Amino acid sequence: MGHRELWAWVGATALGCALVLLAGGQVWVRVQEPSGVAAPTGGDLSPVLTPVALAGLAGIVAVLATKGLGRRAVGALIALCGAGAAAGTWTALGDDTVAGWLGEHNVLHGATGLPWEAAPLWPAVAAAGAVLMIAGGVLAVVRGGRWAGMSARYDRAGGRAGDRARAQVTEDRALWDALDRGDDPTDRR
Repeated sequence: MGHRELWAWVGATALGCALVLLAGGQVWVRVQEPSGVAAPTGGDLSPVLTPVALAGLAGIVAVLATKGLGRRAVGALIALCGAGAAAGTWTALGDDTVAGWLGEHNVLHGATGLPWEAAPLWPAVAAAGAVLMIAGGVLAVVRGGRWAGMSARYDRAGGRAGDRARAQVTEDRALWDALDRGDDPTDRR
């Protein structure tokens, strides 16, 4: 159950990050007139979208590599990244934000006060991705302690593995000591 839940969490949270990244690169505003006027993408209107989505992806990897309190802390950071994506999506289509961007980037056309309308698909996709990121972060905080960690081979040596390592060092030392005495350690007489 733990592995299945963990990998479902990875997929859903990564999907949320990918949706925010995808939506941030798409045009969010249609300029009604004149033609040839630059239209902004979600990333233009809200520069926070790409960084928080990338931070969320890095957080997924960090959740896989940590355990316990560290995993919960990373989960909280993923939830905060999702909240940042949601806030960025919400503020991106404000009248002042869009009008300011259009005015700055179309000044050479002499265009001011351009009529525009929101392209509703991409802000909705970004919002859905933000919700998945928030949910993934909260789930990592609440249930992350039950998920399996990385393999024990990445942990510090201890117990029986430590005993094997110490035995190997002792055996290696005996070989070097034999060489120092002038004996051939490969001679089995």
